[in-house]
Amino acid sequence: MNTAVGNALGSNITNIALVLGITALVKPLLVSSTTLKRELPALLIISLIAIGFMFDGELKSYEGIILLGLFIFVLAMMAWLSLQVDKEDPLVAETADEIPKGVSNTSALIWIGVGLVILPLSAHFLVNSAVEIARYMGISDLVIGLTIIAFGTSLPELAASVAGVLKGEDDLALGNIIGSNIFNLLAVLGMPGLIAPGILDPDVYNRDMYVMLGLTLLLFLFSFDLIGKRTISRTNGFILLACFIGYQFWLFG
Repeated sequence: MNTAVGNALGSNITNIALVLGITALVKPLLVSSTTLKRELPALLIISLIAIGFMFDGELKSYEGIILLGLFIFVLAMMAWLSLQVDKEDPLVAETADEIPKGVSNTSALIWIGVGLVILPLSAHFLVNSAVEIARYMGISDLVIGLTIIAFGTSLPELAASVAGVLKGEDDLALGNIIGSNIFNLLAVLGMPGLIAPGILDPDVYNRDMYVMLGLTLLLFLFSFDLIGKRTISRTNGFILLACFIGYQFWLFG
């Protein structure tokens, strides 16, 4: 279970500190979408709920059920909000541009099926291989989840975010990171709570969940502005990247 918990927390840490840090260094991000101004508070609230569940050092089955239930609720809310959103919202145009043209429903369903088969298989081999490497090197399952597995699962976010800002799709790049972090806390953290509840590694509730919360607050601070637009600058990106490097030294120091 600690490998999965480490993956959820580590992926969130990596998404904000490494992925967003590198993305901002490549090109500062302009945050202007009202949709993102809803998602950022949602991410902060969900982070606090997840920390509340882990605070006692145990992830219980009913807590996993609550997290997964919240995941379904968030999906439904996002679908509803997408129907209500202002058509002039830049995120709408950016998302529409990303939809492939000329793909039939049959082809789309086939590729979805292929993805649903390959994804769990690849995840299974990734986790098992990483755990074996960790045990061979004397590294705990938690740390391997926080580092190797988290880095591997965050690579798509890195590629998508950098590509997004290079094309001027800043909101889409940031939305990708926020959405991934919400998924990690609700689905990735909720699943082991439901299937294999148990005692957490003390480092989870003494170190890692607070690092994740601190970085989430930094993301909120850099991105959120009630009175106008806000830019995640190269300086902000450097700060985030420095936090990631410092955290790695903390883990292996």
